[in-house]
Amino acid sequence: MKRTKQLLSLLLALVFLGLSLSACASKSESSIENDGGMAPAEKEAFTDASASATATDGTILRENPFVSVANAPVSTFSADVDTASYALFRRLVTAGYRLSDLKDFAADAPFRTEEMFNYFDYNYAAPAAGEVFGTTASITRAPWNDGTYLLTLGLATETPAERTANNLVFLIDVSGSMASADKLPLLKNAFACLVSSLGENDTVSIVTYSGKEEVVLRGCKGSQPEKILNAIQALTASGSTNGESGLQKAYEIAAEQFVEGGNNRIVMASDGDLNVGISSPEELKNYIAEKRNAGIYLSVLGFGTGNYRDDTMSALAQNGNGVYYYIDSAREAEKVLGTDLVATLYTVAKDVKFQITFDPAYVTEYRLIGYENRMLKTEDFDDDTKDAGEVGAGHTLTVCYELKLSENALTDGGKTADWMKLAMRYKLPESNDSTLKELVLGGSLLTDAPTDDARFLAAVIQTAMIVNGSSYNEKNVSLAAVLDTLSTLDLAGDGDKSEFKNLIETLV
Repeated sequence: MKRTKQLLSLLLALVFLGLSLSACASKSESSIENDGGMAPAEKEAFTDASASATATDGTILRENPFVSVANAPVSTFSADVDTASYALFRRLVTAGYRLSDLKDFAADAPFRTEEMFNYFDYNYAAPAAGEVFGTTASITRAPWNDGTYLLTLGLATETPAERTANNLVFLIDVSGSMASADKLPLLKNAFACLVSSLGENDTVSIVTYSGKEEVVLRGCKGSQPEKILNAIQALTASGSTNGESGLQKAYEIAAEQFVEGGNNRIVMASDGDLNVGISSPEELKNYIAEKRNAGIYLSVLGFGTGNYRDDTMSALAQNGNGVYYYIDSAREAEKVLGTDLVATLYTVAKDVKFQITFDPAYVTEYRLIGYENRMLKTEDFDDDTKDAGEVGAGHTLTVCYELKLSENALTDGGKTADWMKLAMRYKLPESNDSTLKELVLGGSLLTDAPTDDARFLAAVIQTAMIVNGSSYNEKNVSLAAVLDTLSTLDLAGDGDKSEFKNLIETLV
């Protein structure tokens, strides 16, 4: 029993990390419109408490290096659809961080590049009939280096025609630290976005914790939105933080309300101000895996600033087959709780792995851009017991490599040759056996006329390289050059991409 309590303590200590959640603008006119950024003192506290983009063992993640194809032709990694680093970047810029501030922040807490570019939607090909993923690929010159090329692999899924029932258990921190306007009040306002997306076959349970746990709502049908909202609106923040028993109760309720063939998920929400016993990270991983293998997944949300542990939030969602969101504005609250969270519940593929085998005759070196905390061993690709990421309905997912090409690759014959093989392995939601899909990619993808999507994607990568102080920005491309690129693109129809351009304008 003592060991179990220690394990639960660790899980919660690693879960509750701080982020800022704004009210759902479209659902509540009286809610807070925007967090308005951070005051100078808050900004300082936020930076001092941060530990972003680190591995589960506490080491800071550094960008992937170039690898010789002659020595290691195979690259293997797990899917990742988290978007937290971009929302964190946006919050900091909105709070008044300049480029030098962002670089200082990233020196100890690098922004995860894949979470930057995966935040945005791209015009990727839809899946063919009977397929899970549609694939779009291109190879263009890397704008930050005269001698390298950017390989972009875009995958898209479709929304299923039929919804699967959801069993959602919200585990909510109602301790005293959650009382500020950018924490529990924002969650309460944003909950209307979630409720509007529920159906009559969905159930919602709410477990709270402060000094003790409490079951506020148990198995309420989605067809009773007023009951759900009344339960949320009645929550108040007070007392100490002891989420150990709350987590145990949340899993108990999730198992009690379990829907065979449905989506069974705990969504944990807190500001990260938790002080309970700590056990080992390996026990944490095993505990989450046990629950995950039983069909109960775990996603995480966060609120506010201070005691911010982005690294453990990311690790928790990763091990729980869930998604990690950083919510920094009213619009983001609506996007996550009204659209993205529900979409991720409809998993179209789990344990999604990628493996690319490069031909040294055409590619001499490669560098996977981002996904540093998703790297797998070569043998993990064929191991169906090895956990990997999940991809939800309607998602797009992007993979990028920086390539160094041989002289053969740029000849007429090389431009028509196969340069690499892409293998994707995934499990359908109800299967424990993986499906393997393979396709070859080559010189025919090379183009001097990249699409607007490809140019925007490169601009996001460059931004991440600049703020993270990448050693591979050999042309020393500036944010002014990034803005020049963005200014040539038609972004008017995409609010997220237009907003990104506005952030760069703020920084230049």
